[in-house]
Amino acid sequence: MSQSNPQLNLDNQICFRLYNASRQVTRLYQPLLKEVGLTYPQYIVLLILWEQDGQLVKEIGERAELNSNTLTPLLKRLAERGLVTRSKNPDDERQTFIHLTEAGKILEQSCDCIPAQMMAKAGLSMEQIQLLKQSLDVLIAQGKR
Repeated sequence: MSQSNPQLNLDNQICFRLYNASRQVTRLYQPLLKEVGLTYPQYIVLLILWEQDGQLVKEIGERAELNSNTLTPLLKRLAERGLVTRSKNPDDERQTFIHLTEAGKILEQSCDCIPAQMMAKAGLSMEQIQLLKQSLDVLIAQGKR
């Protein structure tokens, strides 16, 4: 079938390339994150908090694109490790703020070499990475419409 209809060839599918690239990027991150004791989703959440500490669980979930079924146990594990604390919003008990602990703030210093290490592992130039990010941003925006 693929010989008569090349648009259905697996190698011509953008979805397959994105899926495969996502898996490979995560695989490249794993040994770097293992050194600091983090999983990839935990790293994403900490990146969000390192940008702006003291966010609501809902805000973190929206930014990380994680649902509460995934985010709640992840935040619990980070709290158990002493990297974050959870506190109820005094104005609305249904809302929970997440704050970095001192250990969570210190961990940022241990992670600041990860982006450069990833760039080296990816084998892409800064220009290629910028073009890739721009293309992915367009694709993501289209998907959210």
